[in-house]
Amino acid sequence: MSYEQPNRQGRTIREVEREIMARPTEHTSTNLNLDRMHAILDLLGHPESSFRVVHITGTNGKGSTARMTEAILRAYGLRTGLYTSPHLERINERIAIDGQELSDDNFIDAYEQMKDFIAIVDAQAAEQGQAPMSFFEVLTAMAIWAFADAPVDVAVVEVGMGGLWDATNVLDADAAIIGPIDMDHMQWLGNTVEQIATEKAGIIKPGSTVIVGAQPHEDEVMPIIEQAAREQGAAALWRDGQELEVVARQPAVGGQVATLRTPGGTYEDVPIDKFGVHQAHNALAALAAAEVVIPVNGALEGDLVGEALSQVRIPGRIEQVRTSPTIIIDGGHNVNAAQSLRDAIEENYDFEQVVGVIAMMKDKQVEEYLGILEPLLSQVVVTENSWRERVMPADELEAIAQKVFGPERVFREKSLPDAIQTAVDMVDAQDELGVGYGHGVLICGSFVTAGDARALLKERPNPDLAKPKAERV
Repeated sequence: MSYEQPNRQGRTIREVEREIMARPTEHTSTNLNLDRMHAILDLLGHPESSFRVVHITGTNGKGSTARMTEAILRAYGLRTGLYTSPHLERINERIAIDGQELSDDNFIDAYEQMKDFIAIVDAQAAEQGQAPMSFFEVLTAMAIWAFADAPVDVAVVEVGMGGLWDATNVLDADAAIIGPIDMDHMQWLGNTVEQIATEKAGIIKPGSTVIVGAQPHEDEVMPIIEQAAREQGAAALWRDGQELEVVARQPAVGGQVATLRTPGGTYEDVPIDKFGVHQAHNALAALAAAEVVIPVNGALEGDLVGEALSQVRIPGRIEQVRTSPTIIIDGGHNVNAAQSLRDAIEENYDFEQVVGVIAMMKDKQVEEYLGILEPLLSQVVVTENSWRERVMPADELEAIAQKVFGPERVFREKSLPDAIQTAVDMVDAQDELGVGYGHGVLICGSFVTAGDARALLKERPNPDLAKPKAERV
């Protein structure tokens, strides 16, 4: 079913997406509470109580950790739900059951089943002078409903932003993962890393096992998380570098191999199908969470863990989509993500020349992000992505990039397709052998940019090369 093809109820997935995304954002001042989420779950009969939950927050690594966790659980035969954000190309990507995103028909059905309940909550909110349900609240309620309807054994749920007031925080986590915390979304979460940590520690619930990833601001962040765990009556606190450890790791074809230690045991030579030391730490957190919710004592089966982690695909995260020249897409948009991206490329690729294609949102730490990537990139082509309301205009991005790279290394194109073509032409011009080795294009700066690029670069069958049908005799 295409985005524009009507389903059995006469609606297209595109129409439904536009209807949902036209709702207010969760960032509005009257949306910083869980009132509407509690109200709709009351109306639905509390479907969230029917499954176990792995809840994941942090500034970076949430999506990767969520997908790794879900893969391990599914390898053990558990029925899984997965809720992630943002989507790169299709809104269906956000909600998956047993590793498969909801079909267009099922997504539309879930929304149609929820519409009357959403209308009731909107009316109640209006009476109290509050905004209607945000688009993220609607999607979160749909995910919870779909997971209960399946039904799933465990839901792996990524926080949208922050934690304390995030729509997903109506869930009581069995395992609460707090990944690396850094400066991002400051206009909503706070201007200090301590304030941001307080928001993210809000997902800790009584009885949950708290799993804390490696922290770039450990001295500031860990006391806040530890205090929240004590106050909430968490069952356990597992910290990367103490109860948890990446014992060893080495790059391998298509990813890496790591030895991981958890309270359950030590897992030797685990294949991880992603580049970068940060992905080894994400895998460690995922493995720890799986130990919490999988009903076995001690260590999990190493072969099943390895099989799961060796097959995890994470769109838009250091994702190589083309060769000759190599084209890599990454949706990270903050300083920590930029550093992980640079480290992973320097460790795993032998580039002589990398041309960056960059489009960013205007509310990000643009100069700092570019500064991290400056030693990696030979030249940059600045441009704009499809989110016109939030994207930084190309001329403004060009001015900042020129300060970081120097005017001679910065080029500007108004559209992303033109920017990608310009970057490819640049590397082709330097590729004397014409085989693409040592020359690459990195498209980055935003998940919207990553999604736009994936859609543009997706390989499609050429209808002119289709095999003709045999004539009937």
